Amino acid sequence: MEISEDPEFCSMIDRLRDEIENGSGEVPAAFTELVATQDREELHRVLTEPGRPLWAREIAAYSLGVAGDPRAFEALVLLLNHRDPERCVTAAHALVRLGDPRTARAAAALATNELRVAYALLPVRLLAELRAPESVPALIAVLGRRLRPDDPHWRVGLACAEGLGALGDPRARAVLEEALPHPRLGTAAARSLHLLGPAD
Repeated sequence: MEISEDPEFCSMIDRLRDEIENGSGEVPAAFTELVATQDREELHRVLTEPGRPLWAREIAAYSLGVAGDPRAFEALVLLLNHRDPERCVTAAHALVRLGDPRTARAAAALATNELRVAYALLPVRLLAELRAPESVPALIAVLGRRLRPDDPHWRVGLACAEGLGALGDPRARAVLEEALPHPRLGTAAARSLHLLGPAD
């Protein structure tokens, strides 16, 4: 599939165009040129040159990532931990397509960093999608920290509970059972326990 036909790419471009128009009132010619280019060396230059705007780096990182170019990895991981959730979604999509073996380790580090828990939702979802060796231990650890009834980051815990059910690893049973009484996590935990099947 051509990148111009990629729905995630098109969504990103629409979002960035709106951001630029709201900020400056017009879209620079460089934006249109960058959207159209498939030259990996040009994209890499955009990604690494000092002074490039965030929108340019995001387009370059995504385009390189979905093309399987490992030079996009570090920029995509930074975007995965961005305060803007839409940038995180785009980065996660590109990281899956990139297929870099470092992705799961990086996502696990972001998900389990309690200082950045407000931005952990997409790393958690990415771990569930990757089904990597790092996925289950990281999701268990994060869910275990989200079990207070008044925890403000319960959506992260919910994603963990759902992800652990999808992964189907019996190591998750204990933390899912702990989550059952939680007012916001209990239903997802029960569903995931059902997916795990009966205990041995």
